[in-house]
Amino acid sequence: MTQDDRLNFLLKQSRDRRSFLRNSFYAMSAWPLLVGNPLLPRVLSRTPFADYPFQLGLASGDPAADGFVLWTRLAPKPLEDGGMPLVNIAVDWQVSKDENMTQVVAKGQTIATPELGHSVHVEVKGLESDRWYFYQFKAGGELSPVGRTRTAPAKDAMLDKFQFAFASCQHFESGYYTAYEHMLKEPLDLVVHLGDYIYEYAGKDNRVRKHLGPEINSVEDYRRRISQYKMDPALQAMHAAVPWIVTWDDHEFDNNYANAISEEAGIVKEAFLKRRANAYQAYYEHMPLRKASIPRGPDMKLYRNVAFGRLLEFDVLDTRQYRTDQPCGDKSGPLCEGAYDSKATMMGRKQERWLARQLRKSKAEWNVLAQQVMMAKIDRDAGEKKRYSVDQWPGYEVSRKKLMEFLSKDVVSNPVVLTGDIHSNWVNELKVDYDRAGSQTVAAEFVGTSITSGGDGIFKPQNLDGLLSDNPCLKFHSRERGYVKCTVTPKTWQSDYQAVEYVTKPGAPLITRASFVVENGRKVIEKA
Repeated sequence: MTQDDRLNFLLKQSRDRRSFLRNSFYAMSAWPLLVGNPLLPRVLSRTPFADYPFQLGLASGDPAADGFVLWTRLAPKPLEDGGMPLVNIAVDWQVSKDENMTQVVAKGQTIATPELGHSVHVEVKGLESDRWYFYQFKAGGELSPVGRTRTAPAKDAMLDKFQFAFASCQHFESGYYTAYEHMLKEPLDLVVHLGDYIYEYAGKDNRVRKHLGPEINSVEDYRRRISQYKMDPALQAMHAAVPWIVTWDDHEFDNNYANAISEEAGIVKEAFLKRRANAYQAYYEHMPLRKASIPRGPDMKLYRNVAFGRLLEFDVLDTRQYRTDQPCGDKSGPLCEGAYDSKATMMGRKQERWLARQLRKSKAEWNVLAQQVMMAKIDRDAGEKKRYSVDQWPGYEVSRKKLMEFLSKDVVSNPVVLTGDIHSNWVNELKVDYDRAGSQTVAAEFVGTSITSGGDGIFKPQNLDGLLSDNPCLKFHSRERGYVKCTVTPKTWQSDYQAVEYVTKPGAPLITRASFVVENGRKVIEKA
């Protein structure tokens, strides 16, 4: 995008923003505008920074066949107020075929505005498909590190092999990001992050590391918190190594929220939505997302499709922003009558229709639902009593069954669900009806544990035998920390559960705890 294109885009968004403000309670709010105002002071191409401006590193994301998104944020004092003057700053970028940046194939200039925290989102186009590139930023005479990224294959191309890892839940206070250190050594094409990139809680003493400040609320609070996470060298290195696909869960804003409803009683809706707008803005400012995801007040479209030729497509879901309130509460327990309410929805009707359209038109061999909370209806009590995690899909039983029935019609080639949230590993065969013996398996679900959340884990939970006997669909479960590496070919999908035994001190070795395979056309999960 040229500088003139960027300014025209910002002008249009500014008009849209003013229209929104005139028609909502935000008209009286003091929180910052989300988009650049062309009436701000001149654009500066050279400015003295208080310190190195690229301390938050760089990232890329959402690859397309001819490009990708490049991200950075100018923040010489990231743990304070960012340390930037309230002016627009010119940022140069370039993409090269080599790491020394001597074979430049694309370059340009964009504008970092104070309204977006001096973040930069460049949507690069016109590149060769299915190849690696390197990129770098320059601002005020300062150069960023060099990042590596790649384009997706052409729409009709079939890859021989594609490897990626998925991760979630990286509570900063709970431990070190050793899992990312190991992930960096894997021959990966992509990382998929399924949410809980940050946690909103106040800092607590006597933990491995400590959050700065109290529970976060303002946009400045959220910026500082994300910055604290992004300054971790292992996380920063992983972002610089490969492109990422990101989505959020609850802690990017507030624990177990459902749309505009807090888990806490008595929270005023207007104040809650204002806080949500702050959280969403800061999230956009720090992620390699396209301009289609720029927030509009408390709303931000995050569900989208990212395709890798005819081998696989990712349908990235948002199960927080549009869901109705948890019908049975947000704790574990038996299913209440509300779980069978046809009006209760996990994704919202618009996103449901979008997903159905994407799956119907997909020509990919493997169709991936990258989402947040567990879909399988797992009974957590060994014995006659039934207990489910009702903040997850089983608490929205009509929505869950509707999606499973759609997948059962075989209009979708090889559906695979990737899940985070739960701080433990699970491998599940998804079914329409878990109460009927021999019910058809309609998809595989691979649930990955946390990077750090929950602290040091254990391989074999005490109730594992009871869980396995009560849930024939369950193939594996552990409570270690780590990530899942996936190797996808036209014939098979393999998920390797990569574990680190501890996170409360550095240096944990990597263990491949278990591996599972799904063959093209079978949907049944086998141990590798």
